[in-house]
Parts: sequence; C-alpha cells; structure tokens
Amino acid sequence: MQKIAVGVQDFETLRINGYFYVDKTEFLREWWESGDSVTLINRPRRFGKTLMMSMTEQFFSVEYAKQAELFKGLAIWEDAAFRKLQGTYPVIFLSFSGVKENSYKEARKKICRLIQLLYRRYAFLLEGDLLSEQEKKEFYGISADMETYEASLSLQQLSNYLSRYYGKKVIFLLDEYDTPMQEAYVDGFWDEMVGFMRNLFNATFKGNPYLERAILTGITRVSKESVFSDLNNLKVITTTSEEYADKFGFTEAEVFAALDANGWSDRKREVKDWYDGFSFGSKKDIYNPWSIINYLDTGKFRPYWANTSANSLADRLIREGSVWVKQDFEQLLRGESLKVQLDEEIIYDQLGKNEGAVWSLLLASGYLKVVRTEYIERTGRTEYYLALTNRETRLMFETMIQEWFSQGEGTYNVFLKAFLQDDLKSMNVYMNQVALASFSYFDTGKKAAVDGAPERFYHGFVLGLMVELGERYVLTSNRESGLGRYDVMLEPRRKEDDAMLLEFKALDPSEEKSLADTVEAALRQIEEKNYAAALLAKGIPKEKIRMYGFAFQGKQVLIGGRRMH
Repeated sequence: MQKIAVGVQDFETLRINGYFYVDKTEFLREWWESGDSVTLINRPRRFGKTLMMSMTEQFFSVEYAKQAELFKGLAIWEDAAFRKLQGTYPVIFLSFSGVKENSYKEARKKICRLIQLLYRRYAFLLEGDLLSEQEKKEFYGISADMETYEASLSLQQLSNYLSRYYGKKVIFLLDEYDTPMQEAYVDGFWDEMVGFMRNLFNATFKGNPYLERAILTGITRVSKESVFSDLNNLKVITTTSEEYADKFGFTEAEVFAALDANGWSDRKREVKDWYDGFSFGSKKDIYNPWSIINYLDTGKFRPYWANTSANSLADRLIREGSVWVKQDFEQLLRGESLKVQLDEEIIYDQLGKNEGAVWSLLLASGYLKVVRTEYIERTGRTEYYLALTNRETRLMFETMIQEWFSQGEGTYNVFLKAFLQDDLKSMNVYMNQVALASFSYFDTGKKAAVDGAPERFYHGFVLGLMVELGERYVLTSNRESGLGRYDVMLEPRRKEDDAMLLEFKALDPSEEKSLADTVEAALRQIEEKNYAAALLAKGIPKEKIRMYGFAFQGKQVLIGGRRMH
C-alpha cells in the first residue's frame, strides 16, 4: 500500500516523507523550453496547481540549491541540462488563495498583508549596503495599510532588490490569482478590486525589467480588458489549450497504476464513473487528483472534490440565471449535452447578462466537460458540446438544487408529497409557503420582483422536481407535443403512477379577473393544444394523465387540476 497524504501541497514534504506522488516534473521542461515570458494557466480548483507551483519554486529557487535530492529519480533529472538549472534563480512565490474577504477594504488589506509577509521573508536584504537608506525606509513601509500606489509597485521593487542581490532576474509565481476577483464579483465590489489588481499586475508582469519568467495560475481566464489590458506578453493556457494538457490532474494510466498498486484493479470502472471526465485540449480521461487521493486514502466513493469548498458562484449563476439558463441546465441534468459557443475570456460583469459567459465559467471551473467540438466554416467559430463532468459533479448539483428549497423547513418536501397524492388543497397551502420563502432567492438579489423573477423561481422549482422525483419520473420541459410546447411533463417510470402535465401562467389583467381564471386558462391550454399527445403515443391512457394549472401573481400562487377526459 502507498503512503497517502491528503491535503499536502508542498512538494518537499511529499518527497521527503515518501508520500504518494505522480511525477509531473516534465511540466518544468515544457514550460522552460516554451520561452514564454508570462504564462497564465487555468485549471479547476484542487487540480494540483499549488503543488505544481511549489515544485517549480523548489526546482529553480536558489534557496533549494542544495536539495537536488528532491528531484532525483524523477523525469526532469534525466536531463543533464536541467540538472544544471536546478537552484539557480531567485524565485518569488505568492498565493492569493486565502483572499476571500467580503469587502473591498478588507480584501485589499489582506493582499497588502500578504505582500508585507513576503517582504519579511527577505529581510536579509536590509543587511549591508545593497539597499540605499531610502530603499530601506520604503522596505519598512510595506504594510497592510500602505497606499495603493505603494502596493502596485511593491512586487516590482522586491524583484529589483532580489535581482541585485543574486545578480539574476527573478522568476515570479502567483498562485490562485483570480480568487480575490471571484469573491469581489460575488460580494459586489468588482470594479474596485479590478482597478487595484490591474495596477498591481501591470507593474509586476509587464513594466518589470527585473523579471525573467512568470507563471500565474487560477480557475478562470479573467478578461484581458479587466486586469491584463497592457500585458501583451501574456501566454494564456485554458482548458481547451493543448499545452500542459496532461500536466495537471491524473491521466487514466496514472490512476489505474495507483489502483493496481493498492490491489484495487477490480475497481477501475467505478472509479472512472465517479471521477473521470475532465479534458484539457484534445487530452481526454483526466481525473481530478483531489478525489483520487481521497479515494486511495479511504477506499470509499464520495463526492470529495465537489465538497471541498462552497460552490457559491456556480450556485448563484444557475439559481439567479434566466429561464433559458435553467432550461439548458435541465438538459444537462438529464444527461444530455448542450451546444454552445464559448468565449473563454470571462467577463465577470457579463455573467448575469450573457448565457455563454455562464457556461464558459462552469467549464473552466470543472463542472462541465467538452464532449465534442464542431467547427462552423461559414462563421469561423467553433461550437462546443458540453455535459456534466461525471457522477461526482452531478451529485454536487443535485445537492445544491435541494438546498434551494431547504429554507422552507421541509415545506417543499411536504408539497411534493401532496403533489404525488393529488391533494390540491395541501398543494396550494404548501406551494404558497414555498414561494413566499424562496421567491426573492431566485432574483438577482438587487431588488425583488423584477421582470423575469417569477419565471426564474418557477423554473428553479422545475429543477427541484427533476432532482427530487428523478427516480420515479422522467421530467421534461418546453418540448413540442400536439400543437405547441408544454411547460412541464412528468412521464412515470412505473406503470402504476399517473403521468402529469404542468402549465405555468402569470395572471394577465387584460384577459383574466382572478387567479382562478388564470388556472382555468392554463388547463384549457393543455387540452386545446393537445399537450398529452406525446404521452398518449407511448400508450398512457387519458385517465392516467393529470393536468395542473399553476397561476401566479407575484408571490401568490393558485393551483388547479383535473384528470384528462
């Protein structure tokens, strides 16, 4: 059995203690030989980015010049030219992974504090006369409360000092560069944070004459206009790029070799079902390492990766998304693929307006995978077919949807029970309680009851039906049947269960005087448009088909129903 260490992201610790490690040192050769000045690598969370940065630091850093044994026996050490490179550069390694404050003031302060701690690591620069008295004064002035102009130049200045001390330009490694910006988007201080980060990045990675090479890692490719507007020396590696395709995450061969070493060769198919599905460039069958390491440690199938942190951004994008976003997501939950055109450059302030930006972010975050691509010669664009990545991510989304209605203290489940029993009186009581508790939750959070908010709620409700009743019914929405498109159809998986058709209608004061009139209009539409045609064609008799009209006016709901006749 291999020695498994869960959560260790320090390369030295893994190597010294002989813990399970998959050799990814070929990354060093590929990156160095690329010659790229500044490389931005996007990979989903928990995909080995921090460990890769730790390995890169310890390979190149002069601080590890006498620790060559860390790399002996690994692929990179077979190359004599690279053996000479080990331990020969000053390296600055900084991580923004912990910058998750919910206000601009606190987030900015946290970043400045991290820079202050970085400076303290190099306090030896203050000895002797390498720095002038003014530079020493500025060195001491680096603090959590420093001015913005001081912060923006601080990393360039540190590069300057280290370059002079060692007589070589520095390698700069910035891990999880986009964490502060994701938090800024979620918590509403995007513009302020982007302004701060733009100045910091431009001074560090473009206007820095003391920089040899740099790597930035993150989950998303934040738009160049947002934070990299002046960086014309930036090489961007996204999930669809061919470069470094097998350097992050585990390949299937690497996973299967680990299972064989543990005596679990008979578990390969189930491990594949749970944790396979990621793809980078044309490289398929990439496994997320966090789940594999946890599985090797416990031997139990669990959604390890999906539960590592709050999925707040994914939750918000789908919950507050338009009707079309929810309907497309319904398609994904059914196990189907979704055809989209992607722009991998994430413009955060477009996420609430541009559906393509939503799918781009979910792909970059690892929740979706590319099933296939299709080049459209007429437009010169590529269409991507996306699907949920694997069983683990599907379970994560199902849990997320269930939690949308959990604030009703079980009311939603009571409603479902009444719904299955065709108890109209209880359905009305509990549905109104669910709507009252959840309606604004599906809005943008900026103001309640804006245009489209009722539809957002009801289509969120439909996703909830899919998750809760998926084992008993095949649920579809907005499909053609008869003379039009029904809202929701529940086709029973068991012969003893009834089929159901649901139609949602908002009260139209120009046509209806009351919610009761709206209910009747919805039921009449089901019959007149012959929405039951698809069910009848499958041999389900009329008397086994229930119809429901959901009429709503704001948060008020009235449900009426009857069987077909």
